[in-house]
Amino acid sequence: MIQYFPKYFTQSAIKVYIAVLVFVTMAFFRHSMSFFWIGFGLIEVMGFFYFSNKLSKEWQRYSERTFEKKIFRTSLIIRIIYVLFSYLFYYLMTDKPFEFGSADAFAYHQTAGWIIEYMKAGELSTYFESMKGNYADAGYPFYLSLVYYITGSSILIARIVKALLSAYMSVLIYRLATRNFGENVGRIAAVFAMLMPHFIYYCGLHLKETEMIFLSVWFLERVDFLLRSKNYSFKNIILPLLLVGSLFFFRTVLGVAALFAVVTAVLFSDSRIIHKQKRLFMMLWTILAIGAFLGGTIAQEVEAVWQKSGTEEQAANMEWRTKRDGGNEFAKYAGAAVFAPLIFTIPFPTLIHIDTQENQMMVNGNNYVKNILSFFVIYAFYRIIKEKRLRQNPLLSSFLVTYLAILALSHFAHSERFHLPSLPISIIFAAYGISIFVNKHKKYYSVWLVFIFLAIMGWSWFKLAGRGLV
Repeated sequence: MIQYFPKYFTQSAIKVYIAVLVFVTMAFFRHSMSFFWIGFGLIEVMGFFYFSNKLSKEWQRYSERTFEKKIFRTSLIIRIIYVLFSYLFYYLMTDKPFEFGSADAFAYHQTAGWIIEYMKAGELSTYFESMKGNYADAGYPFYLSLVYYITGSSILIARIVKALLSAYMSVLIYRLATRNFGENVGRIAAVFAMLMPHFIYYCGLHLKETEMIFLSVWFLERVDFLLRSKNYSFKNIILPLLLVGSLFFFRTVLGVAALFAVVTAVLFSDSRIIHKQKRLFMMLWTILAIGAFLGGTIAQEVEAVWQKSGTEEQAANMEWRTKRDGGNEFAKYAGAAVFAPLIFTIPFPTLIHIDTQENQMMVNGNNYVKNILSFFVIYAFYRIIKEKRLRQNPLLSSFLVTYLAILALSHFAHSERFHLPSLPISIIFAAYGISIFVNKHKKYYSVWLVFIFLAIMGWSWFKLAGRGLV
């Protein structure tokens, strides 16, 4: 079993990124990215792959307790440095501490301010009445208002709190991966989480993604602990209930995927993990959770989301994307038939200049990292299915597959933000895929790199040609 992320994989990934960057720039020179965004991409890709090889190897010598401390402290330092940098960077670029095109982030900021005003006036009930039963996006503004209330509406401190949550999430990923796949996999996954550019990037934004994925990982870690534990304390039982409930107030489909994962784990887990009495107890726990959170208004929201997911609704949205200002006329040809086979891998990075897509250019390296790691996710599932071991980790696999299946049928299948809740579990499976990789399969990795190279070239042409720029 491989105990770290080998240099063969990391060096090859870096070389292919540089090669595709050069080829795209030469092929579409008139629409090439500025060196500014190229620099971001190089730091994201080289930083992740170089240090994931180095640290996953060097930190093997530490005890479990020391390793957890190293992961948390290093994650926190990286994220705080980025929070401070991005705060100043956005001020210089946009004259405010928010990202480019920050409509969602600024709306959350304003809503949190309004909630504080309601709190001070003793009229908080007015805010809840104004939601008119629409709870799917209510969790984050309310959470942010509490942070603002304590910190005096400090945007910077709110983002430092994000850094703290994201750093601790790396520890939770280590524990969850170790419990399911062993110590070596846990350490590789933790290093991935610590260095994952997506997780670092979102600490510098006023969006809900950092808190949302933290809650989803915490929920899965606690449920996994409960499934394997002999201690049915009140804390062990009630905490997962509270966590899954909170997910419905951040993104409805995330709560659905979480509950479905629990149902799958209870029904199909190996008897060595869940014996008959525990299975009965967990079934009762799951029924209680479903009854509590899939009743009334939330049930209506789930039904509405389900109705909006599907090929017809997706096609209508893609048609709208072709006709909007600055839209891509080829978008109408995209749909579930295209997205589903690539759902573990997409989105592909934007390596050419597109007006109003500064955010996409800034995170081009982030998406490339995901493209590469998806190979090991697919490899892990191939080995698990081939060796008939699906019943050993149904909680993680069902959560990942359920969420991505819903995403593939939605309007947001190629949206980086909407892939984030699946990313922590993806990197766990990627770490497992690396740990069980055998030399005779290296040729498939080479084929994958060629595919990613061609896909990015094709994606660059698609983005330009669909706008009539080539």
